[in-house]
Amino acid sequence: MSRIGKQPIPVPSAVDVKIDGLSVTIKGPIGELQRDVHPDIRVVLDNDKIVVTRPSDRPNHRALHGLTRALLQNMVIGVETGFKKTLEMHGVGYRAQQMGSNIQVSVGFSHPVDVEAPKGIKIEIEGNDKIIVSGSDKEQVGQTAAEIRQIRPPEPYKGKGIRYEGEYVRRKAGKAGKTMMQ
Repeated sequence: MSRIGKQPIPVPSAVDVKIDGLSVTIKGPIGELQRDVHPDIRVVLDNDKIVVTRPSDRPNHRALHGLTRALLQNMVIGVETGFKKTLEMHGVGYRAQQMGSNIQVSVGFSHPVDVEAPKGIKIEIEGNDKIIVSGSDKEQVGQTAAEIRQIRPPEPYKGKGIRYEGEYVRRKAGKAGKTMMQ
């Protein structure tokens, strides 16, 4: 069983943490993130470390303890170094174009699909077939990457579509029984 919640979160010197009741604001070189924590969980700043404590060993408090600690850790990492997800496009004629801060994706539909970058998220194109989503909020980076992937998820027969970098697409055989049915 994990004891993630008990570990203190080290705060780098470039990051500023402000705890105001249930609200935690973390400011760094890349941006500023704010989150409200559950009323049962206590968050304290102690000697450049964030300490998260729970009131009891009830299962819901234990779950909230680890969750809160992990979310705060992601906020500290996000404002210091940021998060990045890379998507690859596989398929003949599949490409993306930069349109200011937004992108336009051509993936085999009769029309190109426009994707708007949410506030705080940066979408870049590398080459014609790589999309890089970056930002300080891990949840928002992951959600934006998932929405771009959902435009044309990879299909199992030819492997065409938009996939995460390094994602394995399990391939299926085509129609093998066609010649045996005579």
